[in-house]
Amino acid sequence: MEEYLTWMAANADWLWWSAGVLLLAGEMVIPGVYLLWIGLASLVTGVAAWLMPEMGFEGHGLIFAALAAVSVFIGNHFFYKNTADDGEAKVNTRGQKHVGKVYLAAEAFENGRGHVSVGDSRWLAQGPNAKVGEKMRVIAVNGTILMVEAVDD
Repeated sequence: MEEYLTWMAANADWLWWSAGVLLLAGEMVIPGVYLLWIGLASLVTGVAAWLMPEMGFEGHGLIFAALAAVSVFIGNHFFYKNTADDGEAKVNTRGQKHVGKVYLAAEAFENGRGHVSVGDSRWLAQGPNAKVGEKMRVIAVNGTILMVEAVDD
């Protein structure tokens, strides 16, 4: 057992690098559990152990703990930041980008319903009666239906 501990102390850098590689491989198998940041801390600790072997395993462990805490904090702050901080739902609201834009009526509006051309597609729209080709401005979106108004040239 004493030989094993002596070998570990003499090869601390390789142990840290091995642990780092295993943690990075674990991140690929189980993504999103912060193994990436801890693995990077282990690799950097391996470099420290290679450059400063006289610190001993305890010193390297302190370096690892500090680097792991800092890397997890930085990774969490910059890469896992919660973007929904304004309280509004961001799911299924892409239709709101059409509000204020002007499109052409793709078919005549009758009884307040018709279609407008949006790029290479047609969207169902509600608004005043209009002829094909008239300009319509989107004033709101209700689900997948654009609420439009006529645009005076």
